[in-house]
Amino acid sequence: MLSDAKARKMRSGDKPISDGAVRGLYLFPSATPGGGKWVLRFVSPLIGKRRDMGLGSYPTVSIRDARARALEARTLIENGHDPLEERRQREDEARRLAKIPTFEEAARCHHADRAEGFRNKKHIDQWINTLGQYVFPRIGKRPVNELGPADFAACLKPIWLEKPETASRIKQRCDAVMDWCAASGHILASPVRVVDKLLPKQPGKRERVEHQPALPWRSLPAFFRDVLHAGSPSTTKIMLELLILTASRSGEIRQMHWDEIDFSEAIWTVPASRMKAKVLHRVPLAPRVIALLEGQLEKSDTGEGLVFPSRSNSPISDMTMTKFLRDQKVTSDTPGRIATAHGFRSSFRDWASENSYSRDVAERALAHTVKNATEAAYHRTDLLDQRRKMMIDWERYCLGL
Repeated sequence: MLSDAKARKMRSGDKPISDGAVRGLYLFPSATPGGGKWVLRFVSPLIGKRRDMGLGSYPTVSIRDARARALEARTLIENGHDPLEERRQREDEARRLAKIPTFEEAARCHHADRAEGFRNKKHIDQWINTLGQYVFPRIGKRPVNELGPADFAACLKPIWLEKPETASRIKQRCDAVMDWCAASGHILASPVRVVDKLLPKQPGKRERVEHQPALPWRSLPAFFRDVLHAGSPSTTKIMLELLILTASRSGEIRQMHWDEIDFSEAIWTVPASRMKAKVLHRVPLAPRVIALLEGQLEKSDTGEGLVFPSRSNSPISDMTMTKFLRDQKVTSDTPGRIATAHGFRSSFRDWASENSYSRDVAERALAHTVKNATEAAYHRTDLLDQRRKMMIDWERYCLGL
């Protein structure tokens, strides 16, 4: 049986010494006198071939420790396992675990991957900032494979009932991050989907819908007369008037380009890339809208690019129209709230309903998507001619004609 005295006498060039206590355990000499390398020789039960398994260097690994490691390997062999394969799997798992990101790292990687799909920078920032505010402080530094439903529930609980819309969005974003982790091989599946089971029931969508404060439709003629058409004209007033008369969104007006306007056909074609539903939208232009655009065209040097450029030749800020309404103290149908630019779409929709225009025509004027899949598949017309008549009537109403 191998002893320390015998092992220390080994010299380079000597034959390997069998341990004698564990079958297949040998000490191979190294270049340094009195040093060696432990090797376990065995026949793999998986492939039926002899293999050599290193167990460390002598004297760093003592005879006692080498025998313990060899006996552990022999136990695996007797149970039909290959200890070298077991070691390789452990090393692979250790490397995999070393690569597993924290939740914040995963969120930022996923966010960077999908940033191009956002409509504008504001939405890009909102997506990651909400996680930074509500999730990163609690679980941002933890590896994603350690996170379970209870961890995400703890992040959402403080706002689950108080801010249900925000909480729902954050839950969706967390789920998207964890889905990305599953697709990347870091976890098996997202644990976020069952978070609801650990939290109280939220109010229904109908109970928690927050409508944009809107100017009542019956107040629009007075608003045009006393606010938009009073005093000196301005770019903001023109933009707001166009927004109301076309029932458009703020971003669609602010990013309007001259090549989208067909004066001969009186149509404004908004490309799909700038629409919320990512579908091209044609807007029939009534006489007052045409006149406003022609007046703006006269101010343009080239008749190209943005219809309403800022000084830096970029779209005007989305706060411009909101600030104007605040400065003018334009009250809304929501007590204590100032009317918003987006709320005029609601004013238009109420006017259309009160004046017996069909739901389909009114909804298409607002570029709302058809939610029923079967109906959407068969209903492909955008009802432009019917909408043109309605928008002319809407314009005449707003102008008090």
